[in-house]
Parts: sequence; C-alpha cells; structure tokens
Amino acid sequence: MAKLTLTRRGLLISGVATGVLMGTGLPSMAATPPGVLVVGQIAEPKALDPAAVTAVNDFRILMNLYDGLVRYKSGTLEVEPALAESWDISDDGKTYTFHLRQGVKFHDGSDFDAEAVKFNFERMLDENHPYYHTGPFPLAFFFSSVDTIDAKDPQTVVFTLKEPYAPFLSNLAYPTGLIVSPTAVKKFDKDFGRNPVGTGPFTFKEWRPNEAVVVEGNPDYWDTPTSLKAVIFRPITDANTRVAEMLAGGIDLMVEVPPVALKEFQNDSYNLVEQAGPHLWFLILDCAKGPFKDKKARQAANYAINKEAIVNDVLEGTATVANGPTPAAFAWAHDDSLDPYPYDPEKAKALLKEAGVAEGTEVTFYVTDGGSGMLDPVAMGTAIQADLKAVGLNAKIETFEWNTFLGKVNPGLDSNGQHVDMAEMAWMTNDPDTLPYLALRTDAWPDKGGFNSGYYSNPEVDKLLEEARTATDQSKRAELYKKMQQIVHDDAPWVFVANWKQNAVTNDKVSDFTLQPSFFLLLKDVTKA
Repeated sequence: MAKLTLTRRGLLISGVATGVLMGTGLPSMAATPPGVLVVGQIAEPKALDPAAVTAVNDFRILMNLYDGLVRYKSGTLEVEPALAESWDISDDGKTYTFHLRQGVKFHDGSDFDAEAVKFNFERMLDENHPYYHTGPFPLAFFFSSVDTIDAKDPQTVVFTLKEPYAPFLSNLAYPTGLIVSPTAVKKFDKDFGRNPVGTGPFTFKEWRPNEAVVVEGNPDYWDTPTSLKAVIFRPITDANTRVAEMLAGGIDLMVEVPPVALKEFQNDSYNLVEQAGPHLWFLILDCAKGPFKDKKARQAANYAINKEAIVNDVLEGTATVANGPTPAAFAWAHDDSLDPYPYDPEKAKALLKEAGVAEGTEVTFYVTDGGSGMLDPVAMGTAIQADLKAVGLNAKIETFEWNTFLGKVNPGLDSNGQHVDMAEMAWMTNDPDTLPYLALRTDAWPDKGGFNSGYYSNPEVDKLLEEARTATDQSKRAELYKKMQQIVHDDAPWVFVANWKQNAVTNDKVSDFTLQPSFFLLLKDVTKA
C-alpha cells in the first residue's frame, strides 16, 4: 500500500508532493495518484462513530468503513441483505430473527457475531450499558421500538419490538444501524469516534483535523473488495474553493456542486452526476416565542418568500419548490394534492397585521455557510432576508460554520440563553416517518432528545405519527401521513422551501461512480486510473 501522509502544504502520496493552487494558497495536485480517490467534502466530520452523528457529511465517510445487518439496494431505498444473510419476521410484526453471515471479521481482527450486534444496539438504547457513556446517541430514536435483543447463538440474533414498527428494516440500513467493533469501543472508549473500526470495504488510516480523513482498501472484505488503494476525504467548506480544487485537479470527486458552477463541468473532462432523493430544505420557525408563535405570522413567512425565484435563480433549477414536510421522492406517502404556498407579499403583510406583528419587527435568523444538503445557504438566506424585509420583517442574519451551527440549532432555538426566531435546515431521510417523527412531534422537543428545535406542538400530528409508524399496511400508513401533511402545511411550523436533486462531479480518471437516493457515497466499486 502506498504511504499516505499529510504535510502543511498538502498531501504526500508515494513520494508525490502536492503543489499550491496558484493565487489561493490552497493545496492541490496536478494529478492525484492512480488508485487513490480524493473526495472534496463539504465540512469537517464531527465524529466517525455511526451511532453518535446525524449529518450526511459524516455518513458519506461512514458507509465506506462499516456495514449494517442490511443495506439499501444500489439505486433504491429497498432493503437487501448485508451482514445478515437473511431474516424472518413473526406474523405479529414484532419479532425479527436475523441469520448472520459467517466468517466476517472487524478490521481489528475480532469476530463479527450476534454478541457484537447485541452490544451495538444496547450501547445506544440501554442507559445501564457499560459503554452508554460513549454517546450521546441522537438518532437512537430510530430503534426506540426495540424491547429486547437476544443473541441466540453466534450466527442468530433476535430483536423483539414493543409493537409493530414499519420502518424498522429501513432504519437498520441507515448509518445509525451500522455495526462497530465492540473490542474497539472498549479499547478507545469515548475516543472511538476518532478511531473507527468496522467491517466495511475500507479501513481507517488517519484523521488529520481540518485536513483529511484517509481510509485504505480492505483486501479481506467479505463482499467484493475494492480496487481503490485509498480514499482521502478532504473537508473544503467553501463551495468556491471546492470548485477551484476540482478544476485544478486537487480532488477527483466533488459532492454538492454549487448551481452557479455547473457549467464549469459540462465538458468531456468531467462527469456530472445527478440523482433525485428524499430531501427537504426548510426554515425552522420558533413556535414558542416571538412573532412566529402566532400561526398567522408563520403562514405569512411562507407567503412572503419567493421560493420559485430561489429555486430557479439561486439554485439554477436544481430543485423544485417544496409543498410540505414530506418530499415527493416518497411517492407512496406524499400528498401531491397540497399546493405550495404561493408568493404573495400582500397576503403576508395582511397576515402579519392580523397577528399583531408591527412593521419593522426584527427577527434573528441563523444561517450556515455550508453543510449536508444545505445547497447555497448564504445566497438563499440573503434572498429570504430581502423577501421578509419587503413585508416588514427585518431579519438579522448570523452565520456559522456547519458543526457550530448544528450545535446552536439542534439544542433548540431558545436554548443556552439565546432566542432565535428562525434557522435554515435541510434533511435527507430514508423513510417518510423519519423527519416528522424526529422533528415535528411534541415528544421530539430538544429537551426530550429530539430535533423539534422550533417547539412545534399539535396533538393530532403526534397521534397520526404514532399510528403511522405502527401500521404494517402501507396504504394505511400513506393515509395517515397525508393527513399529517395537511395539518402541518396549515400550521406552518416551517417555511417549506425546496426539494433538491443532488449532484456530484468526477474527473475523467474516475469510473463506475453513481449517486444513491440515500445521499450516501458508496465508493467500493469506483475505479480510478
């Protein structure tokens, strides 16, 4: 394996040093080495422990280091076997028996078996587990329906649920369900997230903060091994810098190409890839304090913002206007009879007046400079600020780096002595249950462990979401989700802005790369000349 290290001026691979991009001081390479894929990420990862993170930016690395019991079939959100070769579901929908693949080893040489599976999920779910303190585990919600986990024998593990739970298999395929090495968790304790060990097609090599995460091809992978020697994930938070690096040859693959830069890559030197998926870009509104406590003011915000202009002008047609909390990519659950809020500034002014919101009222608006699925957040925030000003709301923008932004927004808009009226957000999910259940229920307020950062509460929505996740008939689930969408659309706890068609670009040395509707980067089958 070629030696991969990092210097102050860039990457040093097999003795080939990087240069510096002319006029920017940024590390780049005239040509990255064969077999080494350099990926331009949108941000520094928070951690490499799949149970402890929530951002797609982190998931894009994790899906290459780990496997789950099941995975999404390529090009779909359908579940297929992975570390579990097969499974049985009881007639009452409450017992799942997984038959595990034999002979699989974690990267540290320890055995993957039923006890390892049991350790993984009890670490997240059992407050008395000896390694529960290695959390917190913000998406443990995904498995809150689990009652017991039994390792019947080394190759058989049984999950018993408290009640039927329709998204269970899909959630197991999500990164929160990826299986980590218990031996490594015991060794590294709270530092496991900096020393990841899984069973995946790549093994962890090193993490240089704010420079790169380096992973190497795993020749002993239980599935078809990768032909890549290594993948280097470089955090390049500024979109213009990522574009410059891609054009200069410093990276081979770039995710989330800014709409204004798409034309740069529409030639034979690059392969521009698009893929629709379940994405929603929205504004969280504070439903507990300030002007948006009144539903009419929240509706006014939805009427005030020219979402068509954002989608067509800022995002260059790479997204469509959202009509509610459930993306159209979930075709079976999406209510396409709901119309998006039209751009109607006069109606917005009238509603604000009815809500008693004085003209010139100042609202605090948190914006991020980048992040998973955030598209062009500064430009979008600026456009939104102008639209709000036109109806009498003065939005004071405060901008933060992605991980800092999450640290301020996820605990709640009124946490840590702050009051924030609105904040940008984007979610990319695997099931129509995920976003509303984690971000719209009363029991998902941040102080209860969820992501309902705007403190929205509607008992009917709570009831519909609880019923939908236990309904095993998909048509019944769809009916419940559509009722939920209608109520949430009217309550307007968010401004529903855009559903994005994700994109990425590779150079002409990269082959066999595809984007997934899950929004993850699966790099095992990629080749690099």
